[in-house]
Amino acid sequence: MDFDLFIDSCLVIGILTLACLCLATKNLFTAIILFVSLGLLVTIAWVRLNAPDLAIAEAAIGAGLTGALLLATWRQLRVEPANNDADTPNKSGDENVPNP
Repeated sequence: MDFDLFIDSCLVIGILTLACLCLATKNLFTAIILFVSLGLLVTIAWVRLNAPDLAIAEAAIGAGLTGALLLATWRQLRVEPANNDADTPNKSGDENVPNP
């Protein structure tokens, strides 16, 4: 088996595995980390295909910028438990409107 074919096969298997795991995971942070890892593997695939311009763009935009924006958004998410109590005020701050 040729070494180049082995490397390319490992890249394809890795890309497909990471893509499936990224879609299947329930944890948002894990999905973001898998997405960034997927972008880095796709960058290596572009290098293997002799497309360094696409590899640089993928590394900068696909893995770097998008990953940083996703992590910043994840940090700002606030997941609050569901509260069915009718005495609590609305999240908008308007206490005069009754809760449905």
